[in-house]
Amino acid sequence: MQDKINELELKLNANEDQLDALNRTVYRQQQQIDALLEAMRALQNQARLNQPAEPLNLRDEIPPHY
Repeated sequence: MQDKINELELKLNANEDQLDALNRTVYRQQQQIDALLEAMRALQNQARLNQPAEPLNLRDEIPPHY
């Protein structure tokens, strides 16, 4: 009976260690997602600021082979 309890305690400790590792992984991934979202917003703001006042007309564009 004691052997079974020891075995269960070992399994429980291993599961707790694995859960802690997964939680750290999820936390790091969320930090990366937050950083990427912030960078994306900054790029979107920069693109908005660099937009011309009036929309471009494709007929005014010169094709690259000219």
